[in-house]
Amino acid sequence: MKKTAVVAIGGNAVNRPGEKPTAENMIKNLAETARYLVDMLDEYDIVITHGNGPQVGNLLLQQEAAKDIIPPFPLDVNDAQTQGSLGYMITLTLQNELVKRGKMTDVAAVVTRIVVDKNDKAFMEPTKPVGPFYSEEEAKKLMKEKGWKMVEDAGRGWRRVVPSPQPLDVVEKDVIKLMLENNKIVIAAGGGGIPVIRNEDGTLSGVEAVIDKDRASALLAIELNVDTLIILTGVEKVYLNFGKPDQKALEVLTIEDAQKYLEAGEFPKGSMGPKIESSIRFVKATGREALITDMTKLKEALEGKTGTRIVSEK
Repeated sequence: MKKTAVVAIGGNAVNRPGEKPTAENMIKNLAETARYLVDMLDEYDIVITHGNGPQVGNLLLQQEAAKDIIPPFPLDVNDAQTQGSLGYMITLTLQNELVKRGKMTDVAAVVTRIVVDKNDKAFMEPTKPVGPFYSEEEAKKLMKEKGWKMVEDAGRGWRRVVPSPQPLDVVEKDVIKLMLENNKIVIAAGGGGIPVIRNEDGTLSGVEAVIDKDRASALLAIELNVDTLIILTGVEKVYLNFGKPDQKALEVLTIEDAQKYLEAGEFPKGSMGPKIESSIRFVKATGREALITDMTKLKEALEGKTGTRIVSEK
């Protein structure tokens, strides 16, 4: 029996820093990512999650430029569009890598909705910047016309901020689980999933929000009852005092220590914080391990030679 894992790939897997966000560059980068992921398939059946922040941002820029010709779509629909396009690119590059290695495994992307609470406090305090920059005059007009919350961003202009609520349930979890149990590679919960709320009559409605992809990955990993949550990022290990002369690599981190360091501000909200928080959630719920490492070190990390493991206790 193979083990199972949810593998969350980071932004570098799709676009490198400073690189033009062209489809050609994205496919080239994902082809490299595919090689590392296929390496683990002899031991693991996997569900892959991914971010979509830059891609949604670029889509919003395109829609802003064409707003007088075609009305812009709401954010949940843009989430769905980028889930589809990135899901296609990941399935394409993974399937091609499998063919090269003579492996016959099906790959499929599932457009995934994630339920959030309409009363989540995030809806009262939107904090996640999205889309283009506007002048103060344009921002005030948009706030009046569309009811958006806009904030001034460090002298660069005004920008829309949207809620980032906690994910509560994965609508497609049973479909994803069925595919995983039948040894298919699944891409799911892209960009944190499409945020939806449950109405009193049981129907669903999309909402304009952004769900953190690491939080969504942890929820999916719990609901699928996988053996491991793997979060791939731009560093080989988790560090204390990161970027300072006295930075210290952590090989094993208990959830108690992880929580302590998180509360002490060791892991910033915009980078390592959500990864640690999500790892804690998975380990607490399952008693199993989470792993954080760099994509290029994945094989060695799975062998216990590097990476940071988050565990319930030492």
